[in-house]
Amino acid sequence: MNKAITIIRGDGIGPEISDATVRVLQALNAGIEFEEAQAGLSSHEATGELLPAATLTSIGKTRVALKGPLTTPVGEGFSSLNVELRRRFDLYANVRPALSFPNTRSRYADINLLTVRENTEGAYRSEGQTLSTDGEQAQSLIQVTRRGSERIARYAFDLAQKTGRKRVTIVHKANILKTTSGLFLKTARAVAADYPGIDVREMIVDNACMQLVMDPQQFDVIVTTNLFGDILSDLCAGLVGGLGLAPGANIGTDAAIFEAVHGSAPDIAGKGVANPSALLLAAAMMLDHLGMTEQATRVRSAIHATLEAKDRLTRDLGGQASTREFTDALIARL
Repeated sequence: MNKAITIIRGDGIGPEISDATVRVLQALNAGIEFEEAQAGLSSHEATGELLPAATLTSIGKTRVALKGPLTTPVGEGFSSLNVELRRRFDLYANVRPALSFPNTRSRYADINLLTVRENTEGAYRSEGQTLSTDGEQAQSLIQVTRRGSERIARYAFDLAQKTGRKRVTIVHKANILKTTSGLFLKTARAVAADYPGIDVREMIVDNACMQLVMDPQQFDVIVTTNLFGDILSDLCAGLVGGLGLAPGANIGTDAAIFEAVHGSAPDIAGKGVANPSALLLAAAMMLDHLGMTEQATRVRSAIHATLEAKDRLTRDLGGQASTREFTDALIARL
């Protein structure tokens, strides 16, 4: 039976990398059908809306979306379309894998870790942000709940168990942020007690940054709060060659959105040279989510083989190929 997904092509290079990803998914013959929807700057220009109701309806219906990078206009609308989508569908778990591929600009060759980030609360809430009338004082409310902490911790431990990973590192700043980070740490500890087969470590976030740079192989799964997870997951992307190889998944109880975590790169938009790997790897995560693990493995293997062969690589990967030529190479290896 075919599975319909919502596809948001996005802004800047989004349409180019989305088209490449659709080509690869179609070549898999996995029975994926695509329902197009709009969001971002291109949607605003076409419809006057950054996030049309029809897009929300489509995601609510298919329950799975694949999203290219979005541009949020400065000075109007939502503070972040990505944050808005996460809240609308309660996509509480952000999962960012960092996986080494050959022939990338990386100092490491054997990274395989996951960052699991709480996605709906913490420092990213728009509520509680104030600026004094004289512009001299700004204030922002950080809100952490026991419920939010419990479900993200349990998601991380369940994911570790499901994927055969042996260690979960709880990253926090409870030595200073004794209430918010303290609540997260205490709740995660309580959850960890239900998983005796998993090695549990606790690490203050600044030390975690240093340890990731010095000895990243010690990490398997990292679970942390929203702001820390945002920072750490980009650091982890740097360990494997940058955001061009960094996919992300936003998971909730009733919906999931998979995305390339890099920006819309307007400087190269329309030139046909963008690297679609991040969105392709997000599509592989989507296939895993849908139970199509064989097809997901085929996508990752094709990317690995193409990078290993240095065959028709895009410029950011050290080649001169176009987006289409790189995609052709992947499809030939599927």
